[in-house]
Amino acid sequence: MKGKSYLATLTLLAIGGSALLNSLYTVSEIEQVIITQFGKPVGAPITEAGLKIKAPFIQEVNPIDKRVLEWNGSPSDMPTKDKLYISVDLYARWRITDPLQYFLRLRDERSAQSRLDDILGSETRNAVAKHELIEIIRTTKDRTPLRDTLLTGSSQELNMGALAPIQKGRKLVEAEIFRAGAEKVRVFGIELLDIRFKRINYNESVRPKIYDRMISERRQIAERFLSEGNGEAARIRGNRERDLNKIQSEAYRQVEEIRGLADAKATDIYSSAYNQSKDAVDFYEFTRTMQAYRSIIAENSTLVLSTDSDLLKYLKGMTPNASVDTDYFADRTRTDKTDGATH
Repeated sequence: MKGKSYLATLTLLAIGGSALLNSLYTVSEIEQVIITQFGKPVGAPITEAGLKIKAPFIQEVNPIDKRVLEWNGSPSDMPTKDKLYISVDLYARWRITDPLQYFLRLRDERSAQSRLDDILGSETRNAVAKHELIEIIRTTKDRTPLRDTLLTGSSQELNMGALAPIQKGRKLVEAEIFRAGAEKVRVFGIELLDIRFKRINYNESVRPKIYDRMISERRQIAERFLSEGNGEAARIRGNRERDLNKIQSEAYRQVEEIRGLADAKATDIYSSAYNQSKDAVDFYEFTRTMQAYRSIIAENSTLVLSTDSDLLKYLKGMTPNASVDTDYFADRTRTDKTDGATH
């Protein structure tokens, strides 16, 4: 009897200890708890940290995180208003503000992440489809974009590379997605804290076209500077030719002036020499004629002279011992008289 009593006492103590342990639970500072009984919530959510008591065995503790949670969307392709396909990657921050509603509709965080994928992905797609690409890329409409220094400060500045004006900008597009998404997730007991674009990239099918457009703009810029360089080179060459012609004309003018002055001075010297005496004139004519003979008469030379030529005058007056026969010239004069010339 004593043995059976002892065993019953131990059994009761074990059952009591197990019941006591099962009825006690702790709530962490980062958690809030929903107590369920046979799968249904019982009472209000417990949000205070500490040691708590519940009905043993028939009630269960369902912890729910109350920290700020993160949502990272997977990149997805979507079209913009100007029909350009882009790959958009977003992230968001959220927290559970109504744990009972959250538990009734979603139960766990995995279901919440899936529902956020659907809602935020849909709202992002709608927002992107309503705006052009430049509205999503640019941060704000008041931000001054950087310009290529090669496109500024020129006399014929082109609009190549210039960004189109925007009405909203990326921040306002993000705000639109945030407002629409926050309204839809509120029914699940979730508060959407923030949403941002993490990465925006061109779709693989669109990227080659964008690169071709960038290359085309660079080539247009290169051709523009090449044409400007050719024009500047032509201008420099024209100035060079003009300066060269000017220098040559000035030099020619100076040469002609010097030559004219020399001729005038020589003429003056000649006239002075003529006016000095008849002998000086005759001597001058003689010396000049002798110089002419040296220039025009060589060995085996044949001259055709008129009868009144000054060159023939001195040849006629040469002595009989000279190398030129004056009788020969006289005979040739009579023979060729009909020709009006003497050989």
